[in-house]
Amino acid sequence: MQPKAKKGNCATLVIVLVLFFGAAIALMIYAVIQWDALAKAKDLQNPVPATPAALAAGKQLYQQHCQSCHGAKGDGKGEKAPELSTAPGDFTDAAKMGGLKDGELYWEITKGRHPMPAFEKLTEQERWEAVDYIRTFAAKSSASSPAAAAQGTQPIQP
Repeated sequence: MQPKAKKGNCATLVIVLVLFFGAAIALMIYAVIQWDALAKAKDLQNPVPATPAALAAGKQLYQQHCQSCHGAKGDGKGEKAPELSTAPGDFTDAAKMGGLKDGELYWEITKGRHPMPAFEKLTEQERWEAVDYIRTFAAKSSASSPAAAAQGTQPIQP
């Protein structure tokens, strides 16, 4: 009787291992595809100039879709932020935002990433307007820094 039980346990272990490694491989393939798409997004050029009209439209979209998590100041401290499993991005961090290209922001808005939903339902124009408006937070932050004040830099007005 013992040999049959041992055979059953061994078969179960093999099945579990195959499923585990299969899932791991599938996740790695998905991650590579996503990174490749994000790499391509870096090359996307923003076709929407940051005009007063585009910034006003972006501000409206931000208030409607982003502010509850990212905050009215864009600092990642919105009313829903404490409830989230991952802290929302801080758009006031000029160094971090300066390292992101418009195409990357557009991609993140479009595709989302848990817990942030994807905003593919917005038009391309709207997503680019949101990118333009989000950029104003870092500009305000860097303009209010002592170094920027010494240089006389003014923030972009949304």
